[in-house]
Amino acid sequence: MHSTLIRNGTIVTSVSQYSADILINNGVISMIGNLPEDAASYNKIVDAAGKLILPGGIDPHVHFALPTPAGPSCDDFASGSRAALAGGTTFFMDFVTPGRGQSLREALLQRQAEASKSLTGYSLHMGITWFDKSIPDQMRWCVNEAGIISFKVYLAYKGSIGIDYAELEQVMFTAAALNAIVLVHCEEGDLILQKQQEFIVQGHISPLYHALSRPPETESESVRKVVDLCRKTGCRTYIVHTSAAHSLKHIRQAKAEGLPLYCETCPQYLLLDKSAYRKPLPHSLKYVISPPLRSKADQDALWDALKDETVDVISTDHCPFNTFGQKDAGLYDFTKIPNGAGGVQHRVSLLYTYGVLAGKITLQQFVGLTSANAAKIFGLYPGLGEIAVGSYAGLTILNPESTSVISSKTNVQTCDEDIFEDIEVEGSPFTIY
Repeated sequence: MHSTLIRNGTIVTSVSQYSADILINNGVISMIGNLPEDAASYNKIVDAAGKLILPGGIDPHVHFALPTPAGPSCDDFASGSRAALAGGTTFFMDFVTPGRGQSLREALLQRQAEASKSLTGYSLHMGITWFDKSIPDQMRWCVNEAGIISFKVYLAYKGSIGIDYAELEQVMFTAAALNAIVLVHCEEGDLILQKQQEFIVQGHISPLYHALSRPPETESESVRKVVDLCRKTGCRTYIVHTSAAHSLKHIRQAKAEGLPLYCETCPQYLLLDKSAYRKPLPHSLKYVISPPLRSKADQDALWDALKDETVDVISTDHCPFNTFGQKDAGLYDFTKIPNGAGGVQHRVSLLYTYGVLAGKITLQQFVGLTSANAAKIFGLYPGLGEIAVGSYAGLTILNPESTSVISSKTNVQTCDEDIFEDIEVEGSPFTIY
């Protein structure tokens, strides 16, 4: 039996905070309390005096080794999971993205082979990137045979991986019957395509026009329609990477109605704004993500939504591409810039610094947003997202006295530039198994 004793720390969960020791045996928490320190009885003793012991972080939205015409996203499952661990995240959820007409089973087997390099725990959402009459049966196979209980759809990216609202409705009815959850990328894909084409014809090619082609209403109107489908189908529905203030109004109303609706946002929408698109080329390329960065007013609305718990989860949508050699493929046409940025290494420290220490959220909310809520939504709780006897021992120990400055030169995550470059963070996390 391999045992680890964590002594003298402050345990923080989504509902409580107290001082106690933790005994881990073979990767599972076996005792919590005032435990004797007999060095001969343990394989390892960790002194956590002055530190916070948190449930291991869960990031339910990353894209490691995502294939694109510009090449795969910078982090594969080995480097991405290493970065996650370095940032206090012990479990992540990635995606299966089938090609047009590819069977869900075939795509899953391919993705599982790629994911086998992960250094930490993970699971996979199944993307529904095309639709015909076979998809409901394939979804049933995913749930009943493969144990996949979450499906992802895109209402953007028409012509590649996007589907339409009528197809989404059928996906949601099927998922509801299976007690599965549907994650939705909410953007009005047809309208975005129209705006993109108009800007390109007019000679507007810079990253700024990426943002202008995807104004807040292209997200909020899509959210409104998806809320209507949630109401109609009864499907458990999860809105990914929410960025716009008006989207939050629809989500808040849906929750007030008691609809089975959940919402996430990401650190980039809380801490960065659309002024980044006016930075000089080529460095403004790195901020091209979808949805795009918004206004300071949208930021404020998101922080309010964290505080009143309209937003359930902070994910990263980690999907970085090198500025030089990948994103610069769109130097003269913003529609060719691969969309995405990194953050899996920074999520916990950013939210602790600019959320907890800034007084915008409590420590308990911080744990909920970075771990416990995702565990509950995706059926991982209480094995994950909790510190309790019987829970898995992927824990995050946070040193509140530590400070650092984010830099692509010192990152564990791999990319030539970082959207959070030069931002100072307090609270250095490390992980314990």
